[in-house]
Amino acid sequence: MPLLVAISIFTLLDFILLFSIGSEIGLMLTLALVLGTGFLGLHMIRREGVITFARARQRLERGEIPTGEMINGAALIFGGALLMAPGFLSDALGFMCLIPNGRRLLGKALSAIGMSLNAVTPNDAGGHQQTSGWHPNDSSSWHAASEPGTQSVPLEGEFIARGERRGR
Repeated sequence: MPLLVAISIFTLLDFILLFSIGSEIGLMLTLALVLGTGFLGLHMIRREGVITFARARQRLERGEIPTGEMINGAALIFGGALLMAPGFLSDALGFMCLIPNGRRLLGKALSAIGMSLNAVTPNDAGGHQQTSGWHPNDSSSWHAASEPGTQSVPLEGEFIARGERRGR
């Protein structure tokens, strides 16, 4: 629900900004700017997408998982969707997703508000790629939501299908 509210507020602010600027600069210039940013965004998506795809292919050939490239690809898709939406606020955020330094800055801003993107960190001493976020062998993140000083106990149970009887 908070995500829906945030998207609604963002959309409302985007249209308010679009209509405010449009009333100052005129309809034709507003349309030209909205269409121009859309076409420029498509060009940047194509260029950055090809570069990201090439990097992902190189990492796959070396036997590594291209997690950073997958995150960059998702940011490119999100940026392209924002550039297709009419509005100057969405265009600014869309271009931020398309520019490599902008993606890093956006990732830092999202991590500052508590949203992790599983960003890739440099290689460790053994040459293995490390990622932040959840790891299957790391049990410390399982109990992050529990209150301090309380012992967490694993939840155990059985799955019962809809048509299955509960008694044995």
